[in-house]
Amino acid sequence: MGIVNIDDEVHEQLRRASTASCRSINGQAVFWIKMGMLCELNPTLSFNELLTRELKAAGVDLAGISTVTI
Repeated sequence: MGIVNIDDEVHEQLRRASTASCRSINGQAVFWIKMGMLCELNPTLSFNELLTRELKAAGVDLAGISTVTI
């Protein structure tokens, strides 16, 4: 495991996003890094397509989940 030096403003945005996403700050950073890598490796897929693919690969049953509007 290594240490990543990130800008204070990026850290603040990570903190805020982690609160909204119910993740730890480290968990949020890992999510952003992983999704960024997937976006670079799959430039023709949208964020939603990538996320759906990852959820299916993890065994999440998306058939029973409906879209909710807030």
